[in-house]
Amino acid sequence: MQKKIHIKKGDSVMVITGESKGQKGRVLEVDRKKGRAIVEGLNMISKHTKPNSKAPQGGIVKKEAPIHLSNLMLIDPTSGKPTRIGRRLNDKNKLVRYSKKSGEEIK
Repeated sequence: MQKKIHIKKGDSVMVITGESKGQKGRVLEVDRKKGRAIVEGLNMISKHTKPNSKAPQGGIVKKEAPIHLSNLMLIDPTSGKPTRIGRRLNDKNKLVRYSKKSGEEIK
C-alpha cells in the first residue's frame, strides 16, 4: 500500500528547508514510492549529456532534481502563505483536502 501524500501534481508549493528554502514553484511530478516531487525551477542540477537526437551537441543541461515531500508545504490559495493540509468529507460525501490555515477547500 502506498503512503497518503499531501501534495499532488499541479499544486503550488514552498520549500521549507534545504538549499532552495523559501522559494515557491509548481509541482511537475510526484514519485509516491520514493516520497519525492519535482518542482518547476527549483533544486536545479547540471547534468552532463552525450550527443543524441534531442541534443546533437551534447554538453551540460540544467534540470530540476526531486525534493523530498517533507521539505515541501502547500501554499494556501487565499493568503498565499504555506499551510498544513487536512482531509474531510464535503457535502457530496467525498474526501477533499483543505487548508488548516484558512479552512478553505483545495481544488
